Amino acid sequence: MNIAVVTLFPAMLDALRAGGVTARAEERGLFAVTAFNPRDFTDDRHRTVDDRPYGGGPGMVLMFEPMFRAIEAARASLGGPARTVLLSPQGARLDQAAVRRLAGEEALVLLCGRYEGVDERLVEAAVDEEVSLGDFVLSGGEPAVLALIDAMARLLPGALGHRDSAAEDSFTDGLLDWPHYTRPERLGPEHGGRAVPPVLLGGDHGAVRRWREKQALGRTWLRRPDLLHGLDAGREALLAEFIAEHRPNG
Repeated sequence: MNIAVVTLFPAMLDALRAGGVTARAEERGLFAVTAFNPRDFTDDRHRTVDDRPYGGGPGMVLMFEPMFRAIEAARASLGGPARTVLLSPQGARLDQAAVRRLAGEEALVLLCGRYEGVDERLVEAAVDEEVSLGDFVLSGGEPAVLALIDAMARLLPGALGHRDSAAEDSFTDGLLDWPHYTRPERLGPEHGGRAVPPVLLGGDHGAVRRWREKQALGRTWLRRPDLLHGLDAGREALLAEFIAEHRPNG
């Protein structure tokens, strides 16, 4: 997978190579990231990339021409047409399904907005879709691009230590993840003696799978009920069981 990022701050992409999944995935040749700075595609000695908005108002707007030239150079470096995505508060909210779809692209151009945004004519002429991390505003698109690349890298075959790790992540099947535990089996009295649920220690893999699915359903019901829709009869029964166990005096 080849990714070209159009950004005024290429150094921010160094975080991808600082360690973790993205660094290992790039070292293994699973994906490559190249930065294109719109300032390198300007004609004036000040390397101007922004100007005041028509109609007045605060802030500055990224200009069409340097951004468009940077996109064209990015596409050329990828060897031809590539899906072009603008990270923007106006975009559709990014979810795991969208990440999986984008991770299936062989080449992507990711645009980092700044200031008040980009000239709308750039969106019309060169952007295939806009995506947003959520209903909040960042200083620029770079943190969002880092999050998107990290999420996509996890899905590339060979990126994670265990082939099932990505398949068991939150949102993969529409639910939040179940609780996880590791050694020791019981904490000390200073931490209330909290223990690992016995079902995880018994060696019954079927019981463990059932417990995990019930906990995932229950955690989603408690924290993100908006995700619960279209459950089959088996999951409905498991969720009802969880609710009964967690109601007061249940």
